[in-house]
Amino acid sequence: MESKTIKISSENYRWLARLAAEAQKRKERPVSLDEALSEIKTKKSNKKLLEFAGIWKISDKEAEELKSNLKKGWNSWKTKSV
Repeated sequence: MESKTIKISSENYRWLARLAAEAQKRKERPVSLDEALSEIKTKKSNKKLLEFAGIWKISDKEAEELKSNLKKGWNSWKTKSV
């Protein structure tokens, strides 16, 4: 495996280290940050769309604004006649 060096913020590093620590507890063995990232990648790619339902927390005002903006966008689309 070829290694690469990347820069991440301290906040992201702490988040990734926490995930690695959780994985280490679950697996009862040392877990590298690379393995923790791979685990995240695998979990995310296996999620179904319905698993995300209800996780976006917005106010009613924000929801109405989003709906209004989407409607404006949809109304501005033009389809081409073939």
